[in-house]
Amino acid sequence: MKPVALFVTCLVDQLYPHVGEAAVRVLERAGCTVAFPEEQTCCGQAAFNNGFQEEARVLARRFLDVFAHAPAIVAPSGSCADMVREWYPRLFRDTPALGDLARSIASRTYELSEYLVRVLGTTDLGARFPATVTYHPSCHGLRGLGLREEPLGLLRAVRDLRLVELPDAEQCCGFGGFFSIKFAALSGAMLSAKLDTIEASGAEVVTATDVSCLMHISGGLSRRGSRVRAMHLAEILAGS
Repeated sequence: MKPVALFVTCLVDQLYPHVGEAAVRVLERAGCTVAFPEEQTCCGQAAFNNGFQEEARVLARRFLDVFAHAPAIVAPSGSCADMVREWYPRLFRDTPALGDLARSIASRTYELSEYLVRVLGTTDLGARFPATVTYHPSCHGLRGLGLREEPLGLLRAVRDLRLVELPDAEQCCGFGGFFSIKFAALSGAMLSAKLDTIEASGAEVVTATDVSCLMHISGGLSRRGSRVRAMHLAEILAGS
């Protein structure tokens, strides 16, 4: 059994707890023992992306303290995993002791599908999900972590799941955190284009590795009256 610590992320904790529960079931099915440090809070990404580096550093320091001794840290979010991996070492580069810890933690922080495929070497989790599904590659996972085949390989191994290609898949959905608030018109236009491709795919379900993108997409689908559902990858992999 491989011990891992679950970093559940803010949006999952506050709005999509069932995704965190699904991630635990998936990890346990893959042979992991999952710890959930209750002291965890935000990774600081929202503050950091808006230029508040000192505030982000406070949250990042707490993350370092909470997960200092975790052998592996797994998050159901490419954007939060990318924040820890890419930016924590930079936030603390002028503080040697914290910089060393940040680099150590960065090296053992993973997005869920990344950990399953790259570390555990597994794609078949015995899941069953009878539906036509398309996959939206979230920007941070795709461009930050280089996740391309990992989520797709996991989906292809799900029994009774029909995976269909998403046209222009690598185009952003337009969320981008505060981007969708500061530049609402541009965000809305990007979302509309993404929804067009989702509906054109013929899928019943659109999935991704980040609930932030799925929240944005789900809201747009709902306003359109679309029958397409948005579901996190962990929810599909937890199916049986």
